[in-house]
Amino acid sequence: MLQIAIVYVLVGAAAGTIAGLLGVGGGFVIVPALLFVFHNQGFAPDLAAHLAIGTSLATIVPTSLSSLLAHQRRGAVQWPVFRLLIPGIILGALIGSTVASELHGRILHAVFGLFASIAAVQLILNRPPAPHRRLPGRAGMVGAGSFIGAVSGITGIGGGSLTVPFLLWCNVNMRQAVATSAACGFPIAVSGTLGFVASGWHDTGLPAWSTGSVYWPAVLAIASASVVFAQLGARLAHLLPVRLLKRIFAAFLVVMSVKLILG
Repeated sequence: MLQIAIVYVLVGAAAGTIAGLLGVGGGFVIVPALLFVFHNQGFAPDLAAHLAIGTSLATIVPTSLSSLLAHQRRGAVQWPVFRLLIPGIILGALIGSTVASELHGRILHAVFGLFASIAAVQLILNRPPAPHRRLPGRAGMVGAGSFIGAVSGITGIGGGSLTVPFLLWCNVNMRQAVATSAACGFPIAVSGTLGFVASGWHDTGLPAWSTGSVYWPAVLAIASASVVFAQLGARLAHLLPVRLLKRIFAAFLVVMSVKLILG
């Protein structure tokens, strides 16, 4: 059990740093690690994928809050943008987490990889958006938020891998995009976690200390490290040059998409 706890803490440290630096939830690190650990713990294979994603979303709740507060202290969160995105994000995350409970684990991995690769290509091409392009109106922002939330709920990511590229496409500054994405990650994680708790409530064969598809020992161990390291990541996001920050984000998406598509 000590070795498992150490793995959880290391995963939390990596996920927290990534969350603060890139405005993402860290699910890319957490979900595969949890799948590996849960397999070694002897969890039922049919439940492991859903437990990994639900648990990942639960760990993102305190991590994203820590990252959000760190970015807010630097005045980078664009709250008007947040308010326009958030209704759709919450609705989409609830729907996505419900849909995920009906999908086979392999399908979840494929969906995760697909959307990561789309976002990666978009950022790697690095074509500057048209100067006149701005954020869409209320209906467009709700639609974009719903899409981001649904993908997040299905895959267990915090939404940043889609939120940041979307905001950059709309000519939002990179640091502001990262900070606003971090803010959006909090309600995504809360609504997605509630969805996985509800959808897994009646599953049989769940391990002890689980509530639906959320395994609390992993949540507590991972979050204990991720909350601290999210502060470090946010500090780096405001110290590194914007061009380097974009390259780091692009590399993150490339690695994530390749790993998931190849299984």
